Parts: sequence; structure tokens; C-alpha cells
Amino acid sequence: MGDLQVMIIGGGIGGLCLAQGLRRAGVAVTVHERTRARTDWLQGYRIHINPDGSRALRACLPPANWQAFLDTVSVDGGGFAFTTEQLTDLVRLTADEITPTGDPDGRHYGVSRISLREVLLTGLDDVIHLGREFTRYERTADGRVVAHFADGGSAEADVLVGADGANSRVRRQLLPHARRIDTGIVAIAGKRRLDGATLPRALTHDTNLVIPRDRGSLFTAVWHPDRRAVVPAGDAPREFLLDDAAPFVLWGYSDAATAFPAGVESLSGADLQRLVLARTGGWAPALRDLIDGSDPGTVNALRVRSATPVDAWPTTSVTLLGDAIHNMTPMAGIGANTALRDAELLCRRLAEVDAGGAALLPALRDYERRMLDYGFAAVRQSLRNARQAGSDSRLGRAAFRAMMRLTGAVPPMRRRMATQLGR
Repeated sequence: MGDLQVMIIGGGIGGLCLAQGLRRAGVAVTVHERTRARTDWLQGYRIHINPDGSRALRACLPPANWQAFLDTVSVDGGGFAFTTEQLTDLVRLTADEITPTGDPDGRHYGVSRISLREVLLTGLDDVIHLGREFTRYERTADGRVVAHFADGGSAEADVLVGADGANSRVRRQLLPHARRIDTGIVAIAGKRRLDGATLPRALTHDTNLVIPRDRGSLFTAVWHPDRRAVVPAGDAPREFLLDDAAPFVLWGYSDAATAFPAGVESLSGADLQRLVLARTGGWAPALRDLIDGSDPGTVNALRVRSATPVDAWPTTSVTLLGDAIHNMTPMAGIGANTALRDAELLCRRLAEVDAGGAALLPALRDYERRMLDYGFAAVRQSLRNARQAGSDSRLGRAAFRAMMRLTGAVPPMRRRMATQLGR
């Protein structure tokens, strides 16, 4: 192979997937991660991997790692529904409608971030450099890039990839005009363990988006434990044990920030629980039981933020991936999958450069053009969903509910929605 050298800033899902793909393609790669140990990365929640993410993982991971992923994940076999606050279906699609059986890389999965990160880390011990907090970069006269770190050290490569998340320091230097905005939406989320719960099948098997008549929305999703859980050394956080040892329902109630008391993000889990219950009075008893039966320690509030659109910039040997460029709201469930899609595309382009089949800057320009197109389409979709949750237009909600009922009743519309959800 060639002598291309790639340096990745950030050891998140997208950065590690890219590193695995480049390593597999024989491209020299290093990853610089600011935390100092794998245990610093424990995050107690699960993510949804859609077919875009599955295909990217299969393309980038060595066969043994891909099999480890398949051996770990729970298959997302539930349906999806839009319902009223009385848990009356507007439209409910079955799992078979959404995802016809097919190849493993065309399916939906659920996995804890911890287990996925372990799959992505396996085999990269000589590639990962921990405790390397990126501060800035500079380009040399011959077009290479030097990264500087808080410990006074530096590293040099032909390409620097900023995969350092929503608060990316690489982006801040490369695109100082790129911004993240407060969407004006607050989400309160919690988890209800399924063992011992007496919830209806709609909540224990399917994903649901509850659209009430007046305002706000409630999202629910079922998560099953990893089939081969990764157990961290030492005492595991309660959230980790919940995610990996027992099935649960994740719920998220969202509305405009102005509909909540000031300082809502600082309220305790129990206070947030009471707040959501007060706002859902008159809803179906099962929905209120879902919220009321959750562990207060899993309930938290966050202000929802999103990246603003970014036009193409003059391509250099520094580029961006995932949340570092197209950070989005959680309201579409596709942020991690979009980052994985970035990783697979960028890996292919850089492997072509290393093999002598393409020049570096044109290859990066093509990656950036395509990534900005689908990445910000995902941002727009998730932002639309967030703003719809914060709308208090009863007329608009009535129209949306009527459209969902029509979709469920008209086969071509139903098939089109199933296709969109299955992507």
C-alpha cells in the first residue's frame, strides 16, 4: 500500500469505525483521545443501529469484530406506531413491514454504547493514544498537518480528521463560523425496567410516538440487554447494569422550553418525574404508569441543540466527521448512524488515495460534498421532529393526526412510511 498517514482526533463511535476501516485497508492511522482509560468512556445508555450504520460497520470492521457485534446486539424486532395520548393507534406498522428479513447488514439493532465501543476498540491497542487532549493544529508548508496537545506533545500526519464531537475544537478552528443553536426544546427522559412491570404489549414490544391534542410529545422504545454483555472492571454504574442486564422501556417527554419552569435541567429525577406526570394528567393510565414506575435516578432533562447548516468550505488536509460537523437533535435517532456512514465513506476515499487511485484533496472534497448533503438532511429531519414536539398548534396537531390515520388506512402510503422507517 501507499504511505498516507491519517490522524483522528476523538475516540467516539465514528472515529473508531474510521480507524478500523483504515487499519483494515492497510492505511497508517492513529487516534488521539483525551480521556485516559476505557472506563472513562462508560456511558449508560443504548443506541439504535439502522441499516446505514450496519452496512458501515460491516464494511469497516474486520470479520471477527463484525461477528462480535452480531453476537452482542439485540435484534430490533418491534414495530413503530404514532398514537394518541389515550394510546389509541393513529398508525401502527409491524416489524415485518418496516424491515423485511434479509442480510445482517440490512437490519436494525439495539446495542449499548459500551459494548459497541469495545467492539470498535478491539485490535486497535497500538493505534489509540489516550490522555491526548487536542488544543490546535497547524498546516506545514508541504501540506501536512501538525496537531498540538495539552500535555505539550504533538503529532504529524497527511490528514487530520476531527471526530471530536459536538463541541469539536477541530471544527472551531477550521470553521469558526459554524454554530450550534438552542432549538428551544427541552426533553425529559427516563427508563422503566420491564421485569415486574405490567405494561401493555404496545409499550413492551414496539416503539411509539405519542402525539397529544394540545402540546408536547412522548417517545417510547424497548431495549433488550446485549446478548453478550461487556462487563467493565470495578463497580459498574447503575445505568450500565440497567442497560446490559435487564430489558427496559426508554421514554422521553419533549416540549418547548417555555412550557417548563426556569432551571428545569437542574431539577432532581424525582422532581422531573412529578413534573411530567403533572403535564400528562388525563393520559392513558399505562403511559402514566410507565413514567411513574421509572427509577428516578435514570430521569434527567436536557436542552436540545442542533448544528446550523454549513456550506462547503475550501478543502484542505483537515476534515470533519459525525457530530463534529452535523450534530443533530435526538428526535430522529440517526446521529450515530450518520457518523458511521461518514466513517465508511471517508475510509473508502482515503483508501483510494493510499492505493494511488485518487489525489488527496479531490478525494476529501468529494467526501465533504456528499457528507454535507446527507448529513444536514438528517439534521433538518431531526430538527423538524423537535420543533413539532414543541408546537402548541391544536390545528396543526389535528391535521397531523388525521394524516397519520390516513397513512395507516391507505396501503401505498403505509408502504411508503414503512420504507422510510426501514432505512
